[in-house]
Amino acid sequence: MSSLKNTDFVFQFLSDKEYLSFILVMGSKSFGNLLDLASGDFLDIPHTPRPLPRVMTVPGIIDGYGISNRDSDAISLLPCRDRKIIVANFLPLNSKKDSETGRWIFTLDNDSTLLHLKDGFSPETEVVYVGSLKTDVDLTEQDEVSQMLLEDFSCVPTFLPQDVHRKFYLGFCKQQLWPLFHYMLPMCPDHGERFDRSLWQAYVSANKIFADKVMGAINLEEDSIWIHDYHLMLLPTFLRRRFHRVKLGFFLHSPFPSSEIYRTLPVREELLRGLLNCDLIGFHTFDYARHFLSCCCRMLGLEYESKRGHIALDYLGRTVFLKILPIGIQMGRLESVLNLPATAEKLKEIREKYRDKKVILGVDDMDIFKGLSLKILAFEQLLQQYPTMLGKIVLIQIVNPARGSGKDVQEAKKETYYTVDRINERYGSPGYDPVVLIDRPVPRFEKSAYYAVAECCIVNAVRDGMNLVPYKYTVCRQGTPEMDKCLGLSEDSPPRTSTLVLSEFIGCSPSLSGAIRVNPWDVDAVADSMYSALTMSESEKQLRHKKHYQYISTHDVAYWSRSFTQDLERACRDHYSKRCWSVGWGLGFKLIALSPNFRRLSIEHTVGAYRRSSKRAIFLDYDGTLVQETSIVKEPCADVISALKTLCSDPNNTVFVVSGRGKDSLSEWLAPCQNLGIAAEHGYFTRWNHQSCDWETSGFSNDLEWKKIVEPIMRLYTETTDGSTIEAKESALVWHHQDADRDFGSCQAKELLNHLESVLVNEPVVVNRGHQIVEVKPQGVSKGLVTGKVLSRMFEDGNAPDFVVCIGDDRSDEDMFESITTTFSAQPSSEIFACTVGIKPSKAKYFLDKVSDVVKLLQGLANTSSSPKPSYPSHLRVSFESVV
Repeated sequence: MSSLKNTDFVFQFLSDKEYLSFILVMGSKSFGNLLDLASGDFLDIPHTPRPLPRVMTVPGIIDGYGISNRDSDAISLLPCRDRKIIVANFLPLNSKKDSETGRWIFTLDNDSTLLHLKDGFSPETEVVYVGSLKTDVDLTEQDEVSQMLLEDFSCVPTFLPQDVHRKFYLGFCKQQLWPLFHYMLPMCPDHGERFDRSLWQAYVSANKIFADKVMGAINLEEDSIWIHDYHLMLLPTFLRRRFHRVKLGFFLHSPFPSSEIYRTLPVREELLRGLLNCDLIGFHTFDYARHFLSCCCRMLGLEYESKRGHIALDYLGRTVFLKILPIGIQMGRLESVLNLPATAEKLKEIREKYRDKKVILGVDDMDIFKGLSLKILAFEQLLQQYPTMLGKIVLIQIVNPARGSGKDVQEAKKETYYTVDRINERYGSPGYDPVVLIDRPVPRFEKSAYYAVAECCIVNAVRDGMNLVPYKYTVCRQGTPEMDKCLGLSEDSPPRTSTLVLSEFIGCSPSLSGAIRVNPWDVDAVADSMYSALTMSESEKQLRHKKHYQYISTHDVAYWSRSFTQDLERACRDHYSKRCWSVGWGLGFKLIALSPNFRRLSIEHTVGAYRRSSKRAIFLDYDGTLVQETSIVKEPCADVISALKTLCSDPNNTVFVVSGRGKDSLSEWLAPCQNLGIAAEHGYFTRWNHQSCDWETSGFSNDLEWKKIVEPIMRLYTETTDGSTIEAKESALVWHHQDADRDFGSCQAKELLNHLESVLVNEPVVVNRGHQIVEVKPQGVSKGLVTGKVLSRMFEDGNAPDFVVCIGDDRSDEDMFESITTTFSAQPSSEIFACTVGIKPSKAKYFLDKVSDVVKLLQGLANTSSSPKPSYPSHLRVSFESVV
């Protein structure tokens, strides 16, 4: 231990990579404690030794990970440098063990998309990859391998224990998330795997291990973290919990299912909140993003808006942006393969073999979502409908190795082989098989040759995330000058052509507008589409090909990577302008971003200020402040009435309840409080005390003829929106949709808002949209106007308050907070306590957690009013005004 005492001094002379290597080697044999993140009996995996403290550039408290949460965002862990940390399930590496020497040999996987993300970064950017290896490494070799991978490839291996990896990847990811995200529900034991809690625990464990590795590599001030795909949907929660202001992006490479499908997942909310802990979430298509937004709306009550062209969710004070951009391919890599002599030779061979035939090509993984059997059945239908095509066309289907090993894969393979054999037996002849099934690992050069030969490419998946096969096909059909030279083609050769038949359920379909889109389940329509693609005129083929190639060549993987990281930087601009609060335990963790001056209201401090003051004003909202918003019983409890009565009885107090409720209900419920002022319907009606029978409406229009226009329109929307209701107030009409379908109710509210604004343009009213309501009320009516009026009268009467408390919980109360802050901005001697209920973005300076805290505060103030004020000799009096 004594040798580690001067580690901080030593680390100052290590490079980034040397330091990171040291930390990773020290911690490579273990994987973190999950007890603080989820309940249940997790897999028994060893604990990660916490990394040694790093060099601190500002004062702070060192904890097990080097810094405390309080100062974590202000500490430079490593020398500042632009760096991207790419986190994915697997590292972009190939690995094998030399049988003679027993040493590991690693090479870059040039086919990995992750490897080519750096094409979109500046040359000075350092890229670090975090992920698992595709092979198991013995525990005794992990230290050496970690150091080798970091030094040679800038890769950080996670080394998941075998049991964790099996349950995490082959279990939860492939048996539960993957089918669900592709719209497959386990309706019965023979149709998918039911939810298994032990697999979920392995998923959490694996994500925690990934988090530990990222935490050991991160330089908070400069690094951006980009997480990829559904394997790591919990990783943002772990990282955000540790580092509040980390730049965090996530891209989902699979589909995101509709809310009806997603909501069947027992751990749906944990995964959804995991994604919302990112700054930027990427999807291939708007359909996937729309489904995600629908889940956020239905499950969490979040609504999105467009901010200067970007889709954004306001989540607990943080703005979470969504990006919709399909991934591209690495053009240079594919063109280099086309230039290989082996590719040209294979292309000549294939052309010679099928010289009298038109080739239709399919390249798919062997799984149930690729629609292999549907494609082959459609080809059979093509032969039946157009017998003249027999002997002139051939379907070449290349089958990539299956990524899973479940029973469904075996059934899909069996069905595919059976259908191919049946078609070839019926329609084939000596030397001619209508369907050629290539079920073996196909080298890239050979696959590229098939792409270049094919007259038409068909992707018939019933559900797929992106699928880059059409992109690769188009580029190969375009060819390269080098390949043309090898084939003996001149510059005067006809323009290139290509035709695509694409399922409308794959991610690349929207971006390839020249493709023939099909419903893969409609076998007849797919057959007709293949026939149209084969018989299309050359000029039309050329136009479609040119359009596709132009898009693909300009929207490559570098463009995708650069665009995403630029938007991530933009999404993180306001990180240091807000104060962050951690709320919740385990996977229920949430980060709330609020004003730097926002803090919890101290009841003791408020009571002390109340005791020292001479004139006071107290403004209280009703629903959500004095009574629970969700309570069926809307009358205030005995404690509230007792506290209000005592406060109103103090001649130095002016107490008002300011509510959106009607005056009759408030008068009845608050009748015991004789001296209580009431402002009903957001201040349209005002009464200073119970003895005053008259309600004031001064300054507001008494012309309510506009109700005759509004009510029929609201009634129409109520009839067409199940669960919606109309609340008729004396001064306003409110359309409620909290009991309607979330998505439909929100959609109808937007439409109603636009409808009402258009027909009421010349009326003296305002149309507001609040939380699950649309309200029409006279112009100028607001809670802020009420507080301003009350305070003005107090000033005029010579009773200027030196103590003001204003408490509310919703949007309408923000007007009160703003009014009070503005009124007393020039009077710093007054004690002002604008307080919202619940931790959320607000114009108030303080917050209380819940209604019961508000009641405790009122009781504390009331007890002070009912107790005689102590008198002390002047020489013993002490001021506590500066104490918080």
